[in-house]
Amino acid sequence: MVYTRSPDYLYRRNGIYYFTRNVPSDLKARFNKGRVVVSLHTRSEVRAQRAASALSDRLERYFESLRLERFHSQELGLKFGGVPDAPLDSADTNISDALELYIRLKGAGRDRLFAKTSTRNVGYLIECIGDVGLSSIKPVNAGQFRDHLIAKGLASTSIRRVLSSVKAIYNLASTELGIANPNPFSGIFIPEDNAASGRLPVPLDAIRLIQHECFQVDDPQRWLIAVISDTGMRLSEAAGLLTEDIKLDADVPHITLRKHPWRSLKTASSERDIPLVGSAYEAAIRIVDVGHKYAFARYCDETKCNANSASAALNKWLKQRIPEGCVIHSFRHSLRDRLRAVECP
Repeated sequence: MVYTRSPDYLYRRNGIYYFTRNVPSDLKARFNKGRVVVSLHTRSEVRAQRAASALSDRLERYFESLRLERFHSQELGLKFGGVPDAPLDSADTNISDALELYIRLKGAGRDRLFAKTSTRNVGYLIECIGDVGLSSIKPVNAGQFRDHLIAKGLASTSIRRVLSSVKAIYNLASTELGIANPNPFSGIFIPEDNAASGRLPVPLDAIRLIQHECFQVDDPQRWLIAVISDTGMRLSEAAGLLTEDIKLDADVPHITLRKHPWRSLKTASSERDIPLVGSAYEAAIRIVDVGHKYAFARYCDETKCNANSASAALNKWLKQRIPEGCVIHSFRHSLRDRLRAVECP
């Protein structure tokens, strides 16, 4: 993290301005910490200076009031002290503010689905415990949140994803804003629900019939299905391809799958070279012959890859042609089984 010092009790961390000021030495016994640290939630130096000036004035008045309190206490023979005030540098923030911070810092270069998913997950939490301050959330609240998700009918795998997202949002906010409490969402037990795991694979005879029909219809949407059926690619991976990612002239024709600005990959290991065989090879020839920059221009441009739209359209066409419980992603599971059947590593 990058720290930059500036005057007026300011410093900057990762572009965000923070106010910091030492507690006066004659008042340090009153508090459990010796320094005030507060995020000003701005990247503007002008706004930060204005906010820091106002906050410094408020603190000065507060410190003076404590000195007066001590003076009058001594006059009356009372002992100055008691329960310390709440830590001044526990820069608390509400759940919704933490979400906004997370999307602003982590969402750069991510697609709209990132913000949509994070917002939905935090919405579940606010629905359960309200838009409370992060430092007030206890492990018991995290347990209530888990029970709330179970009551909504979410499967255990979905609950783990939601909790993982909320935990990451809490971690970032606590680091950025100086909240010292342990993350209450860590280590929450999630019972198994014995739900059916994964999607069903498409039977091989159904795959052959679908591939045959794809080349009878012979349009880009059917070519997309054909590519997926014999490569095991994820739908978003295939839909976001450039035509130049298809290497037909190589010794082994293949697709070079790499990250693009309009389509990220699920993991770093998702970058790979995928051999083109069978229907995938036939579809690739047709895509290259069209010569468009994007292999599937209907679902992809320089700003985004609309895999959700592709999924809805392709699953609608496939619904009458594949067994119940199968979807476009099932071709990926089918390829895994086909590779195992021939003992391919």
